[in-house]
Amino acid sequence: MEQVFQITALCVVGALLAVVVRRGSSELALLLTLAAVAAVLLYLAGALEELLSFLTELGERSGVSQELFIPLYKTVGIALVVKVGSTLCRDAGESALGAVVETAGAVCALLVALPLLRAVLTLLLELMK
Repeated sequence: MEQVFQITALCVVGALLAVVVRRGSSELALLLTLAAVAAVLLYLAGALEELLSFLTELGERSGVSQELFIPLYKTVGIALVVKVGSTLCRDAGESALGAVVETAGAVCALLVALPLLRAVLTLLLELMK
């Protein structure tokens, strides 16, 4: 729980600095925002490793094939990256690029989920026999 407070504080400080710097240089403000994002990701690296370890254990203990869990994990990862990327594009004043990032993310998520969708289709076809 303390991580949330620390991350929030880092982001608020980064946002305030970006607002101050934006008056002189919007490019520098964007770089400052990107640095804050990178710092948060580095800070969360250990927590993400622990989460992935648990999800792997969950998959092993559930008896469900890892091949079915992997698309789920990848889709969540894509959603997180797209959310941050599209917001950064919009913050830089490029809302059209933000929309393109979101569209590309949706296509990538569907592509990653294809094995899962195929497994569901196979199951449905077997039930219909």
